[in-house]
Amino acid sequence: MGIFDRFFGTTKQEEQQPDITFGRYSDTYKEDDNYDAWNAALKHFQEEDYLQSYHKFFEYLRDEQEDNVRYWEKDGALCFEFFQGSKKICGTATSDQLKAMSKIAKAEDLNLGFMRRLMEYNFGLKYSRFALEEDNTICIVFDTYTLDGSPYKLYYALKEMAVNADKQDDLLLDEFKGLKAVDSTHLRPLPDDEKKVKYDFIQTKITETLTEIDDGALNAQKYPGAIAYLLLSLTYKLDYLIKPEGYMMETLERIHRLYFAKDNKTSTQKHQGIYKEYQKLIARPKEDFFKEMYRVRATFGITSPENHDRLASFIDGELKNMDWYYEHGHPKVALAIPTYIVGFSLFNYALPKPDKAYLHLYFQILESDYFQNLGFQNAFFNKANNSLDKRAIRRAIEQIRVENSARYPKLNPVIGSLEYTDLPSFARSYLMMVRNLDLTKRIR
Repeated sequence: MGIFDRFFGTTKQEEQQPDITFGRYSDTYKEDDNYDAWNAALKHFQEEDYLQSYHKFFEYLRDEQEDNVRYWEKDGALCFEFFQGSKKICGTATSDQLKAMSKIAKAEDLNLGFMRRLMEYNFGLKYSRFALEEDNTICIVFDTYTLDGSPYKLYYALKEMAVNADKQDDLLLDEFKGLKAVDSTHLRPLPDDEKKVKYDFIQTKITETLTEIDDGALNAQKYPGAIAYLLLSLTYKLDYLIKPEGYMMETLERIHRLYFAKDNKTSTQKHQGIYKEYQKLIARPKEDFFKEMYRVRATFGITSPENHDRLASFIDGELKNMDWYYEHGHPKVALAIPTYIVGFSLFNYALPKPDKAYLHLYFQILESDYFQNLGFQNAFFNKANNSLDKRAIRRAIEQIRVENSARYPKLNPVIGSLEYTDLPSFARSYLMMVRNLDLTKRIR
């Protein structure tokens, strides 16, 4: 046993963790080979070698871990398929033209409601369009002549159609009962025990938050910021930890849009709107939640790439707001503020890998029971005696440092700065530790 093992323990139990993904997929974390393929795609396109350019383009999109993109040659054409959430996008490219399509749903009859909805969607699309096949199958399509089909255009066009295909299929099926699901054989339903753990977590966390607001310990009119932190921290925590699809995913995104919309509504009006969204969400039948719980693959991310400085600035701007609530006996509101920082960052940003790993660990520590119920081995927090496991936390922090040290040689989290008095104190000190990381990259 080496020095590291004596101080921190072995890391073998990491191999025993269940294969469960969290948060939103990002295509920011590509390997050097992917970027080499992108440069080759641009070079071949400039040389008018279009098929080879597209071959390299799909090589750029492919994520080996996700197994998200496949392509092959057939009869002088390049065939391809890739996955985005619940949908599969298929297409072919020749030396003259590229076409791509994804099937959304099949209509039993041409209902005026969903046809009008599709026309409205089309007005907002730049490259692709919703259409109907002869058998009344709703699909989204994109095509371009190769002469005008640069890798840049392909990236944004295929991303547009893939993201809209993934989002609209569940929404349309939920709203229009005359539509039937199609092309879903690639979806992998979650195990029943995992569905139950996630469903119970959803119900518990929403109920706890709404009860905290209803108790009236903080006057909603006098302290609207406290209500906002409670509601929004819940939104982003559920989005990351549940990784929802369909109706729930759209509800959480709608809550995000509702709060940050510049629509002249007061904070109280926005809080009431979000409160009602959560009431509707927990009133849904369990079966409706279960049918939207499945494992998916993705090709395009919807979060925007940001560097560590953006996260540090966000922590500086928000973390100080927890002090008053902590000092005046409102620990749940105080804890909601760092949780909001972590959740908002994971919801909106594609951060550097060490940042993402440490923010994920934050949730593992604070929601230790949830992770254990899912089958994860580490128990960072014991709710029964309200204590944090310093040894396990330090070991996990060090493991992330080791895994990222090759690319970030100056990564050296100051573990000694952590406070373990209670969860709010720990959360504050933990985010300050993350804020002070040095993520200078090793030059390639």
